[in-house]
Amino acid sequence: MPDEVIRSLTVSGVPYAYRLLRRSAGDGDRPRTEPVLVIGGALQGMGGWQQLEHALGPLADVVTADLPGMGGAGPLPPGPSQELLCRALEGILDDLRYERVNVFGFSYGAGLAHGCARRSPHRVARMVLGGAPIHISDALLHAGWRAERYLARGDAESFAEQIAAMLLCLDESRHVTRRALAYRYVRRALLHTARHSPHLADSLRRALSEPADFSGGPTGVPTLVFSGEHDTVTSAERQRAFAERIGARRFLTIPDTDHWVVLERARDTADLAARFFTDRPLAGAPCLRRVPREDGERPAPVRSGAGHC
Repeated sequence: MPDEVIRSLTVSGVPYAYRLLRRSAGDGDRPRTEPVLVIGGALQGMGGWQQLEHALGPLADVVTADLPGMGGAGPLPPGPSQELLCRALEGILDDLRYERVNVFGFSYGAGLAHGCARRSPHRVARMVLGGAPIHISDALLHAGWRAERYLARGDAESFAEQIAAMLLCLDESRHVTRRALAYRYVRRALLHTARHSPHLADSLRRALSEPADFSGGPTGVPTLVFSGEHDTVTSAERQRAFAERIGARRFLTIPDTDHWVVLERARDTADLAARFFTDRPLAGAPCLRRVPREDGERPAPVRSGAGHC
C-alpha cells in the first residue's frame, strides 16, 4: 500500500489541496516513470481515481487535487480562471519539488492540462488527454443552462438527471458497455454534489461559459489523445482533428464507450495511460478491443427534455 499524503495550499488567497500517493518501495522491478499529475472534470475532486492510481501506483508517484472551485477547495474569484488554476498546479509541483511530471487530463481537466502545458512545457514529460471538450454544441450548452436553472431553484434531482444525460450516450442503437451502471453512478455523484458543494453553481457556469483554449499545442511534449467512440460532449472525429492539429503522437478511439470512458472501461484506460507514460507499445492494449453487449443491457430512463448523443 503506497503512502498517502494530503497537503493544503493557497493561491491568490484561495485554499486548495492535493493528495500524493507515493510509489511503493517494493515495486523496484517495475518500469519507472516521472510522477503523474491527474486533472479531472470540473466537478471532480481528488478522491475519484482509484483505478488510475492502482495502475500507475507501482510505476510512479500519483498526485490528485481539489483545485480551486472543485471538490473541497475554496471558490474561484470572479473573472477568468485558467491562469489561476495553472498557478495552483504549479504550486503543487513546487511544493513537491518535482521538476517534471506526466499529466493525465480528462474532460474539463484536458483543457486545463493542455493550457498549462502550453504555459510551462518544460515541466511536462508526457501528456494524456481524454474526452477533450474541443467543441460543445449549442444544443448541449442549452441543456447545460437548463440544468443550471434546475440547480438554482433547488431541484437537485432534475439537475443530476439533466447533466448525466448530457454526458452519457443513451442512444440504444450505439453499444456502450456498462451504460446503466455508469448512468446510475454519475447521477448519484451529481446528486451528492448538488446537495453538498457550496460552489457547484459557479463551477457549472464557468464550465459552460469559459471554454478552454485548445488552439496550438505544447512544444516538445509527447501527447496521446483518446476519445470514447460515442462521446456526447465532443465527437471522436473532432478530437482526432484536434490531435492532428497539435501534433499529438497518437490518437485512439476507445470502442463501446462515451464521454465517461474512464468509468465504463476504467481498467483499460488506466492501462493505456500506464503504457504511454512508460514508453511501452500501445498496440494490443485492452482498450482497443470491443466489449460484447451484455444480455438485457438498456439505457437508463431519463425525463423528457434530457439530451441524447
